Amino acid sequence: MSERLSRGKIISLIAGIPAALAVTAEAAGAADSAAATAQKKSLGYVAKSTKAGQSCGNCRFYTKKTASAGTCALIPGGTVAAAGWCKSYVKKA
Repeated sequence: MSERLSRGKIISLIAGIPAALAVTAEAAGAADSAAATAQKKSLGYVAKSTKAGQSCGNCRFYTKKTASAGTCALIPGGTVAAAGWCKSYVKKA
């Protein structure tokens, strides 16, 4: 049995695709590899910096991916919070 979809139903389904993709991408990025998790621990990474003026978001090793997270050149296969910090912090020039 085939059910016809109305134009409004199709539009509402299509409108939800970008949001679903964003959630999926965020979840995929949040899952660090075992090596990345170990590297974070060895670097003393914390998701919320307690150092004034120092955070991953202004570190030379950080690459922004979303408004609140990105990647670190020192932590392959993992994501870091823009507000995070580790003992290898170096201010961007």
